[in-house]
Amino acid sequence: MFGFFKRLTGLLSSDIGMDLGTANTLVFVKGQGVVIREPSVVAIQKDSKKILAVGAAAKEMLGRTPGAIVAARPMKSGVIADFDVTEAMIRAFIRRARGHKFFRPRVIIAVPSEITQVDRRAVKEAALHAGARDVILLEEPMAAAIGVGIPVTEPEGNLIVDIGGGTCEVALISLAGIVYAKSVRVGGDRMDDEIVQYMRRVYNLLIGERTAEDIKVTIGSAYPLEEEMTMEVRGRDLVAGLPKTLRVTSEEIREALRGPVSEIVEAIRSTLEKSPPELSSDLVDRGIVLSGGSSLLRGLDRLIAQQTGLPVTLADDPLSGVANGTGKALEEMDMLQKIMSRRN
Repeated sequence: MFGFFKRLTGLLSSDIGMDLGTANTLVFVKGQGVVIREPSVVAIQKDSKKILAVGAAAKEMLGRTPGAIVAARPMKSGVIADFDVTEAMIRAFIRRARGHKFFRPRVIIAVPSEITQVDRRAVKEAALHAGARDVILLEEPMAAAIGVGIPVTEPEGNLIVDIGGGTCEVALISLAGIVYAKSVRVGGDRMDDEIVQYMRRVYNLLIGERTAEDIKVTIGSAYPLEEEMTMEVRGRDLVAGLPKTLRVTSEEIREALRGPVSEIVEAIRSTLEKSPPELSSDLVDRGIVLSGGSSLLRGLDRLIAQQTGLPVTLADDPLSGVANGTGKALEEMDMLQKIMSRRN
């Protein structure tokens, strides 16, 4: 009887894996793959606290809303900054992902490796209030490793570096467990902030976060390019108070990004220094795997290879690595149970 009920529950509900990121949220539905890929942004009516838009529609409002509407990111550095808004965002994504299924879904959510117990509880409660029947939290670097195809259950060392919008997660993995992990609050958002500050400091030009992101994606780099690029940037002159247009180079943006890029490299070096000798020897052949949207910064793989002396591989689909990992964990429950049993 219990087996029948379990099969019926599976037919009438959709298990969901979620990469609840600072910049973007991806939702994996068991049997379907990644079905939602939206910015982690919510637009709210100030007075009534009514949710007006979630995801891409809300991101379009960033920096463009009238006084009565606020477009905000409820996640900061990989953790919940606004519980109620995060809950509303998760509810909207779960409702969209589960469709017309009758039973509430089981949800696996990826979280930073060094998240506090308070923040773990907040993520779990937000998902339960948003409509999940059961919530499992999986460390982001482990999810990323699974998602990019690393054999995490083998007795060999694997180093995964997942760089998202709010955090950089570096983890040495072996035998379905994290041997050592380091999480630093450096990612795409910090890079955008550094570009904003650079434009203000050097050119007295005020630009928004969306413009900074465009600059990073278009001409940003971590390593000298074979052919340097330029880009036209528009903003507000802080001296005259008027709109202004100027042209910046990829060399300048590389200089602006030097701080966060150096912190990422240092986090990797620190993890390598803490690695047991036997696992370190595995990395000479296996190297380092990069995942996460911010790992797409031009030349970052070359810089890390130069600084560590190890081969560096960029995942085939770095943007979906964590979400795919939560999905594979849903589909391979034996592996998930092994990973849960290896936790400290």
